[in-house]
Amino acid sequence: MNKGILLLVNTYHAEIKRFLFLLVMLAIVSIFQGCASTPKSNDQHLDPVDPHEEINRKAYDFTDRIDRVVFMPIVNSYIDYVPNAAQRSIGNFYDNLSYPNVVLNDFLQGKVRQGFQDTLRFAINSTIGLFGLFDMATHMGLQEHNEDFGQTLGVWGVTPGSYLFIPLLGPSSQRDVTGIPFGVFTNVLFYAGIIVGAPVTIPLTFLGAVDKRARLVGPMRIRDEAAIDPYLFVREASMQQREFLVHDGKLPLDLYYDEPFQDNPFDSEDKDKKIKKK
Repeated sequence: MNKGILLLVNTYHAEIKRFLFLLVMLAIVSIFQGCASTPKSNDQHLDPVDPHEEINRKAYDFTDRIDRVVFMPIVNSYIDYVPNAAQRSIGNFYDNLSYPNVVLNDFLQGKVRQGFQDTLRFAINSTIGLFGLFDMATHMGLQEHNEDFGQTLGVWGVTPGSYLFIPLLGPSSQRDVTGIPFGVFTNVLFYAGIIVGAPVTIPLTFLGAVDKRARLVGPMRIRDEAAIDPYLFVREASMQQREFLVHDGKLPLDLYYDEPFQDNPFDSEDKDKKIKKK
């Protein structure tokens, strides 16, 4: 009886993963189809950074509704009833599970010294830090880094391309969307699911999603309170953050005059002065 139930749960878990994968792939395909089919009559009105804004806005609205109706009640309970110290340990645990992705992209970007440091960081937190629950590596002077395959492509010279909003996953771009499978296959939880099965990995995956959303409560509150257009707020903030990460905080000067780093469109006089000075 127990074996039958376990087999049923494993099958259900596999179907959920297959469904989510197909959902993401369908969203990506539909978005790229939107990129390929550009309306002839409205070419002059398309934003070169976001030429398929209509599709992106629908994906954003759908994700926002799911977030407010399903996730936020759970996240609010998580924040209210789980002690801060426990939340930090949970966050450390999930950061450590995904840290092999950082190590891999350190080396792909040619950051050999940082790669060995991050390897040591992962090893220390996985052992002395009790599977990452405690960030002992930081106390030993090993700084935490944030690298992924989208940043690696940026370092290699690949431009971001057009902006994408992936349903349920959030803001991305034609370049950065390639980092999604890398993030999945370099996460320890993916391989734990193969070894121990669905009864362990489904609750862990769900808790990880709740923890990740809880960390975004502050920025999302700023979005809701300060942004006239929340979609544009998320788009501009995410694209600027991505370029900041690609250049390790050292943005080239000419990037400030390119999208999405242009000044306010109403400041046309200031732009004219800059052009004349050149």
